[in-house]
Amino acid sequence: MTTSQQDHLTVAGGSPFAVRGIVEGFYGTPWTHEQRLDVIEFIAARGMNTFVYSPKDDPLVREHWRAEYTGDQLAALGQLAAQCAKHGVEFVYCISPGLSIEYSNSRDLAALCSKLESLGPLGVRSFGLLLDDIPGELQHPADIAAFTDLADAHSQIISHVFDELLRHDARRKLIVCPTVYRGYGDEDYIVRLGRNVDPRVDLFWTGRAICSATIDLADAATITRSIARPVTYWDNYPVNDVAMGNELHIGPYRGRDRHLYRFCTGIIANGMELFESSKIAFATIADYLRAPEAYDPEASWQVAIRDVLGNDEDAAAFAVFADNVRSSCLSDEDAPVVSAAIERFAFRCTIGQDAEAAAELRLLADRLAEVAAYLSRGPVVNQQLIAEARPWLEAFEIGAAALARIADAAARGPLDDLDDRIRAELADDLRRLRATGRRVYGDSLEMTLSNYSSAA
Repeated sequence: MTTSQQDHLTVAGGSPFAVRGIVEGFYGTPWTHEQRLDVIEFIAARGMNTFVYSPKDDPLVREHWRAEYTGDQLAALGQLAAQCAKHGVEFVYCISPGLSIEYSNSRDLAALCSKLESLGPLGVRSFGLLLDDIPGELQHPADIAAFTDLADAHSQIISHVFDELLRHDARRKLIVCPTVYRGYGDEDYIVRLGRNVDPRVDLFWTGRAICSATIDLADAATITRSIARPVTYWDNYPVNDVAMGNELHIGPYRGRDRHLYRFCTGIIANGMELFESSKIAFATIADYLRAPEAYDPEASWQVAIRDVLGNDEDAAAFAVFADNVRSSCLSDEDAPVVSAAIERFAFRCTIGQDAEAAAELRLLADRLAEVAAYLSRGPVVNQQLIAEARPWLEAFEIGAAALARIADAAARGPLDDLDDRIRAELADDLRRLRATGRRVYGDSLEMTLSNYSSAA
């Protein structure tokens, strides 16, 4: 650990993690300026100390990285930096030149450094050089001739940028997302980068996978040894971009070793395009970062839901809904209460307790329908959260009605003897549920509908 990292840890306000924050780093519509100002205040109030600006679809971050900010765009970044300073949060501006930069081209290097330098007058002292999601081999003929391979080119450009940043201000910091940012931690590219880059430069890492189900101490130790410095985890949760768009990542943070701080500087959590929804996960992540050894995911989650919803009635209803959209890389269970109820219902029907099973399932279905109606059409205070969750709420309501239909059918007699009309209605429920394109209730409800419908 470098001296600056150790100093940061000393003033971390009781948390064993020096770096505790979020990154706007998803693919999709970036957050608005007002949302960014809001989230900086939100995370600061929960003990986080870092906001990383890196929206993939800000053209001046990635596609048109050479162009400098001017006018209102520059003023907006200045306001973000000022908001961070006001709340004791470090503002990290990131740039992603890797899709087009010619590493051996002095003009490109000058443009890169000039772009970062233009933010200095705003008070920005922390910068990120993101080299992720780019080709894994050199592309420009001049680069192929100038460097041994991508690791060689990246080692040199990182060193150049860091030297230039320090030349203007010795207090500046640089963090880098390498092209190989996930894996076992002993890959040749990342080992060489760690060996060749100044140890004061921090490196991002996502764990075994892009979205890692777990991050354990052994893996953290491996990457730390490989890069000769503690890693900073860019944790891809609650982000739900690209292939994860059918999932609503509002479940609690879990799967991170309670002693992870021993081999990393900290964690930066990547948010969703769904800004208000992201706050639920962010609040649980803040709890973990504040006291990882005492962290209780479920208890933290209930508090986070109450915090974001704003009152007990709204929170109680939303918690029922949220329990059925747990699907994510972090969750082994999709919808634990409903899945257990369906299993119990099926078993009781096999032993001749159809009426009792139907009555119990109908009570649950009625509660789910009541929650769906309240959240979709009731006086919920946080309407922005409801608007973001509405596609999942629609699927949730369809599922509640389908469970009620199954319960009513069982109350009339054995499900093996369902008539064609009921089977067709259940098949329509299944079709409508799938047509929403959103993952709700996990697999349990779909499998049940498939079993009992004419679509089986």
